[in-house]
Amino acid sequence: MHDDLVYEIALNKIDGVGGVLFKQLLNSFGSAKEVFETPNAKLLKIPNLGKITIDKIKANEEGFLEAETIVKESLKNNIRIVSFKHPDYPKKLKNIFEAPPLLYFKGKGKLDYPKSVAIVGTREASEYGKKSTEEIVTQLKEYNVQIISGLAYGIDIAAHKAALKNGLSTVGVLANSLETVYPSLHKKTAKEIEETGLLISEQAFGTQTKPSFFVARNRIIAALSDATIVVESARKGGSMVTAEYANNYNKEVFAIPGGIFQKYSEGPNYLISNNKAQIFTSVPDFVEWMKWDAENETKVVEKTPLDLSKYTQDESKVLSLLMQNGEMLIDDLSWHSQIHPNKLASILLNLEFADMVKQSPGKKFKLR
Repeated sequence: MHDDLVYEIALNKIDGVGGVLFKQLLNSFGSAKEVFETPNAKLLKIPNLGKITIDKIKANEEGFLEAETIVKESLKNNIRIVSFKHPDYPKKLKNIFEAPPLLYFKGKGKLDYPKSVAIVGTREASEYGKKSTEEIVTQLKEYNVQIISGLAYGIDIAAHKAALKNGLSTVGVLANSLETVYPSLHKKTAKEIEETGLLISEQAFGTQTKPSFFVARNRIIAALSDATIVVESARKGGSMVTAEYANNYNKEVFAIPGGIFQKYSEGPNYLISNNKAQIFTSVPDFVEWMKWDAENETKVVEKTPLDLSKYTQDESKVLSLLMQNGEMLIDDLSWHSQIHPNKLASILLNLEFADMVKQSPGKKFKLR
């Protein structure tokens, strides 16, 4: 596993190998090690992989040394690393096109929580915004919801602190690598989060933080959550980016309306007026919309193992993906199964008739 991580980190560090190409290479060759050992002629057959990038892959001695250091220092700092191919990689994140090739996380919490909500907003939160955040989280305690945010000033830190106060798991998605906490004022809260939740980043140990990282991390917040609630935000800002990502991923978006002359109500009001978010009126209404039922929280339904031998090769491929990942978008099913969308639509229709899969709004599919 240690060697696999070194190869994966080294591959991820190569200029020109972005997240999509990284996943394409691993799906094509099975492992990062195989990518490095594959002859150039075979690599050239991979779409979007040019000779310049292949030359960088083949001349990557410094990259391996850096990768070794990242693995060693991560272990020293209790930072765990999981790649896109690892079974522990969060399924909710794996289903998005821009999923990070590698994730770094620390803490005792778990990923793929049954119910999760992102609560985001401005760093310059008003007392009303902070109070609203605390009240929402307090009322969500009954439903055992994981609270996800970005550990920033304002609404983010209010959401994390409210979750900790109410004994809820909370996840801080950081733009920087995990050996540091930004802002440093939140170190104490970050330490508390590690006890019951998680700190997550896509940045390797020792990575110099860039402004673009703050925008990129918002897609992780949106993807890990079942719904995103925008409390307060200017018309432009990180929270609006998170809401945009959530909409693109067919996730639910809610926004708290505010006064028309309040600067940090502009964002939520815009989302609501442009049908990019549902108006947030109360936690009971939110829970009803999400179809969450606290009374059934502990009920477990045992299912008979699925016998794939009864199905065609393509049907088995689709059913296996749904068993592994849960609910998936049709575009993601097509990409992972390598089945053309038109053919896949026909397969899914047949499986629906056979009462094997169920379609949800947004062209999402899951097993019945």
